[in-house]
Amino acid sequence: MTVRLFVALFCLVFSAATVNAESAQAISAGRLVRTPAEFSSAMRAARPGDTIVLADGQWQDFQMLVSGQGQAARPITVTAQTPGGVILTGQSNLRIAGRYLVVANLVFRDGYSPTGEVISFRRNREDRATDSRVTGMVIDGFSKPDRRDSDNWVALYGQNNRFDHNHIVGKTNAGTTLVVVRDAQQGLANHHRIDHNYFGPRPSLGSNGGETLRVGTSHDAESDSFTTVEFNWFDHCDGEIEIISNKSGANVYRGNVFFESRGALTLRHGDGNLVEDNVFIGNGVDHTGGIRVINRNQTIRNNYMQGLMGTGFASALTVMYGVPNSPANRYVRVENAVIENNTIIDSASIFLGAGMDAERSAAPVSSRMASNLIVNADGRDPFRIQGDMSGLALEDNIQSPDGPPPALAGVRRAAVELERSAGGLQVPVSLNGVGARADLRVTRRQDTGVAWYVKGADSAAFDSGRTIPVAPGDDTLTAAFVSAQPGDQLVLSPGVYVVNQVLAVSRVISVRGPDGGEAIVNFSRPTLFEIARGGSLKLGGLTMSGALAPDSVGNAVIRTGPGAANYRLVIEDSRFTDLNVNRAFDAITLTKGTTADQIILRHVRADHISGSVLAAHTETDDLGFYNAEGVEIVDSSFSDIAGPAVDLYRGGTDESTFGPRIVVSGSTFERVGARQTPPVALALHGVQNARLSDNRFVDGGGVRFYRTVGAPSLSETGTTVDRAPATWTNLSPGPAQ
Repeated sequence: MTVRLFVALFCLVFSAATVNAESAQAISAGRLVRTPAEFSSAMRAARPGDTIVLADGQWQDFQMLVSGQGQAARPITVTAQTPGGVILTGQSNLRIAGRYLVVANLVFRDGYSPTGEVISFRRNREDRATDSRVTGMVIDGFSKPDRRDSDNWVALYGQNNRFDHNHIVGKTNAGTTLVVVRDAQQGLANHHRIDHNYFGPRPSLGSNGGETLRVGTSHDAESDSFTTVEFNWFDHCDGEIEIISNKSGANVYRGNVFFESRGALTLRHGDGNLVEDNVFIGNGVDHTGGIRVINRNQTIRNNYMQGLMGTGFASALTVMYGVPNSPANRYVRVENAVIENNTIIDSASIFLGAGMDAERSAAPVSSRMASNLIVNADGRDPFRIQGDMSGLALEDNIQSPDGPPPALAGVRRAAVELERSAGGLQVPVSLNGVGARADLRVTRRQDTGVAWYVKGADSAAFDSGRTIPVAPGDDTLTAAFVSAQPGDQLVLSPGVYVVNQVLAVSRVISVRGPDGGEAIVNFSRPTLFEIARGGSLKLGGLTMSGALAPDSVGNAVIRTGPGAANYRLVIEDSRFTDLNVNRAFDAITLTKGTTADQIILRHVRADHISGSVLAAHTETDDLGFYNAEGVEIVDSSFSDIAGPAVDLYRGGTDESTFGPRIVVSGSTFERVGARQTPPVALALHGVQNARLSDNRFVDGGGVRFYRTVGAPSLSETGTTVDRAPATWTNLSPGPAQ
């Protein structure tokens, strides 16, 4: 059985009741309320053991306060008439303050919080929740419209609170999905429990601040939180390099599953944490990582990692260099770490000594890495060693397959045969005491979150809906576009189309030209397509002309509007032409505060353009944001373009993200970039990974690759330069953060 098949089997969602007979009886005996005013009145009158039931339906702009004093055996409960039947929409949120309170079975959707939190375990700084529970809740896409506008979806304050069996998915704006907030006023020892939650897909933020879970901050990192995070699912949590950011001491991370999530569980600050019995499944997805170790007295044991392709700070296992005499908010040297009985299979990298530079010069000390099993079926050696690692004693580690002895003392090569355990993981047939336990329990996805809300639901795919024919003429395309549903494909007949309004791309939609003949699309507004929140666009077989466009500031055939995030733009077998009514007419403009997951130009021709083909350079505040995660240009031709064909920018010194990355292959750039001095055809500033192959630059600019931070990589093969400058790159990255 393949790893992917195995994971697919244990990811199946089985039906399960989320409300047992006792809670169902409590609902039937509770007080039913139908309006916010009735709820507030019932809340003021609530006594220990009471249940308040919200009537099914939409509760819009409801800023909900649950406050009271229950008892351990008789909590005050607030729940939905039917689990999932109460939808909080618009500008809604939930605050909980008091003791022995339970809130359950509500859904936040189609809106965003008017404050900095969706669910908060406090009313204000003085009035917090203790011994309280939030369970069976859903937060789905409840993001602020501007991705730079930060909030936390869940904030735990107080002590002894539990957040369990909740479904949290789709955060696209800045801010951590769930935070444990600590301060001396409330007491720094929290003793919270975060368990059996489903943390569904969180797309890349394109900046620092996209963690899924954070416990504490650097300000109070030298104290202990005693928070337990166990038996949760982290499914495609790709917000940034730190999926979990631990910033306090004495926390436990146990029995969690990280499935195809790009990043790592990071012990960023704080001492004495325990990471055990977790399962990391990468399935070969790029940047999928495991555990990053920093600080003192950390224990990492009995974890299972397979198919993780992350490198650098997102390696399957990363042991960092520290800053000498480091303040808590930098990198405290690894000291007294114990890394034992972990299994790492078919993974790209184990990085010992990561981050070593002029500032981070303190090697690990008094630490031990023992009885770990490392298996790469293809024979790759995943170990990368940087700096002096003599302070990390390696003992009785086994690396398979058999072969030449590794350079590391304490790592022995041996042939290891693997078999499936009862839990579905790969374990050695006859090797005792090495690697993770054979009876390691894998948390099942169906045992997390709620059963009544679909896990891992994808939005409509391109071309998954209807095929709609469109005839030439004035605004025929406009009418068809406005009425199209998610996944629909508009198919244009040969002829000329005139569009007299901006087409808002607020859903997944495709427009393609005829198999024979030419469909020419003209537009009389400054922009033809504007990608909005929730939209993705695919174009094929079209000629898009700016001949009728007005002379307006910021003209573009395609631009992004407010809130556009994590969208896809695919353009194939198409042409942009006559974009020259003014000096800055772009084919594609990505505006500030927006980010693309993927932009693909395949077999695209662009000519007579006064701006750029792809202008993705608006995040010049140098705060780590950038406009596009991945760009791919294949077999395309660009000619007579005043600006760079691609202007892709990432500034700042943040190390929390993986992009931008770009692939350009088989393409020609002729008389491109003359507006720059010197001419530039591809302007790549702060790009982390650039792969250029078999491209031709003629009578214009070449490539400018400017390193800023991280480990930027440029690979260039098969380049032909004819009366154009050679590739220029600065020599070293900027300072680390």
